[in-house]
Amino acid sequence: MAESEGGEKTEEPTRKRLDDALKKGDVAKSQELSTWFGLAAATLVVSIFADGTTASLGQTLTRFLASPERIAVDGASLRAMFGGLGLAVAAALALPMLMLAFAGIAGNMVQHPPIVTAEPITPKFSKISPASGFKRIFSVEGLLNFFKGLLKILIVGIVIWMVAWPERTRLATLAESDLAGLLPLLKELSLEVMVASVIVFAAIAIADYLFARHRWRKKLMMSLQEIKDEHKQQEGDPHIKGRIRALRQQRSRKRMMAAVPGATVVIANPTHFAVALKYEAGMNAPMCVAKGVDAIALRIRRVAEEAGVTVIENPPLARSLHAALEIDREIPAEHYKAVAEVIGFVMRRRGGR
Repeated sequence: MAESEGGEKTEEPTRKRLDDALKKGDVAKSQELSTWFGLAAATLVVSIFADGTTASLGQTLTRFLASPERIAVDGASLRAMFGGLGLAVAAALALPMLMLAFAGIAGNMVQHPPIVTAEPITPKFSKISPASGFKRIFSVEGLLNFFKGLLKILIVGIVIWMVAWPERTRLATLAESDLAGLLPLLKELSLEVMVASVIVFAAIAIADYLFARHRWRKKLMMSLQEIKDEHKQQEGDPHIKGRIRALRQQRSRKRMMAAVPGATVVIANPTHFAVALKYEAGMNAPMCVAKGVDAIALRIRRVAEEAGVTVIENPPLARSLHAALEIDREIPAEHYKAVAEVIGFVMRRRGGR
């Protein structure tokens, strides 16, 4: 247990730890999953748009091959020709490129919600340090990425061989085929390779994402001491909170003592309780301006006597008022009669009505 409370990270990350990581752009991300989305989108683009895009670009470029001598080479004509060519190519490739861009975004969106942060691009010396770069290359993660790259090359090679080997007879005749027969065959073989790669890479991408998420959560694991420190930051250090509470009580006591000279009467027992009440014409009921027990009660009495405020000793009433009253609150109705008799007595002593 002592070791766990120290530096060993045995606890699941808290919600705050996960949120802080997301704010910094530290998320579980699999590059293989993003690659799979791009490969799947490319396969879809080839299967849907290959014929139409090829035909459109073929029509646009035919005149460059069929009759190049008719192309005007003056400045205005060249600008118009290249402008039209650019628009034609952009129109033919717009939808396929849009699908590929959407696949790239989707590959990241399915792994984590959108995050806007400058943390990953913030300049840091560790990012340009040769020592840090060397450690990254030859770290465990660098070796894992290296072997993953080799595995992908091996898998792609096996997929291409499995698709191409049954077609070896047809591939041998490609050199003798005309262009019209060559393009459909290449498209067919390309699609077979891409579909097979998509199927195989789906398993690789899922496994890599689960592994990346496991490593990410393991990296964010916390020790018991880190959890305690986090609770202290969120709830406040008990020592600091105690100090703040003491300062507030001290200020409140000073304000209370400052109000004692303006009280009408202080009701007390000889040593333990003291309650200072204030009553003026127009008030609904007398109000408590100060109260205390023991040392504070003695201090209230001393301040009252120094200011000429009448102190009445009535132990039962002092105890009940102390228990029932809060500072700056009117006395409850059940004490009206007893307090009225006391204040009436004080006013008669002062010669008031």
